[in-house]
Amino acid sequence: MHKLIYFIKKIYTPLIFFFLEIMALYIYSSSSPYAASQLRSYSHQIFGWCGSQFTAMRNYFSLDSENIALNERIAQLETVLAAYRNHYPQSVEAEIDIAPNSYIAAKVVSNTLSSKQNYIVVNKGLEDNVRIGMSVLSPEGYAVGHITNCSQRFSIATSILNTTLKISARLSDDRSMCLAFWDGVDAHMFNATDISKYAKVVQGESVEAADFSEYFPAGAIIGTIESFEMNDDNTMYNCKLRLAADMSRLDNVILVDNSDIDEVKILKTQPEPAVQNLSAQDSDESLNVQTNP
Repeated sequence: MHKLIYFIKKIYTPLIFFFLEIMALYIYSSSSPYAASQLRSYSHQIFGWCGSQFTAMRNYFSLDSENIALNERIAQLETVLAAYRNHYPQSVEAEIDIAPNSYIAAKVVSNTLSSKQNYIVVNKGLEDNVRIGMSVLSPEGYAVGHITNCSQRFSIATSILNTTLKISARLSDDRSMCLAFWDGVDAHMFNATDISKYAKVVQGESVEAADFSEYFPAGAIIGTIESFEMNDDNTMYNCKLRLAADMSRLDNVILVDNSDIDEVKILKTQPEPAVQNLSAQDSDESLNVQTNP
């Protein structure tokens, strides 16, 4: 009780001032209809400004959930577009023959940057139809990583900032092939090598994943050329790229599934048996033709 009385004694002067101000405003507003309308107008402006500020704050703190909803919607639309492209290939313009057919929006749970072999953890797993080998892209479509392990609710992706990752790439305008990789030094810079000396390399040109890339869908942007030079033998260009995705601010991603790539991988791992079986089949047919004129 003594503390309450002491507190009131400390603030009684401002309390009396505000009380008298409220009484004065009430008396003034009651003096004439004009004064009442003026006070009402000012109060509406003040309350309107306060309401707009609270709304802006509420919208700011809800941006995260809105971004997640937008990413999920983008993933749904991309999946529908992929299905439409598969059913009506002539009606949708596409530069690639091997196109993704499933998209899943996910949120980044963990993302390392300081290691030579960095990784990303996302909050989608086997129960969300995520599987090993899916590509990981930023919401803008930039290359980020690829899934290497899955649990029921989470997945681990090898980050593009991994020195073991070698990406088959090409120049977006010139279409010349190259090899893109990270040297483990700067998290914002990438390397592209083995570019033909006859290629038209231009500063600022984008480098994207090639059609036969095993990690990313064709056309996924890796970075833009900042500088380039000939190698020591004067046979190839070596380029320094500015990484398209800002890995230090990665929050939401899109997981891209491309089941056609699996068939390509199987064919790459077993080219010889297929040729041998075909040759054996041709030999059998030729023998049949000779024995049965």
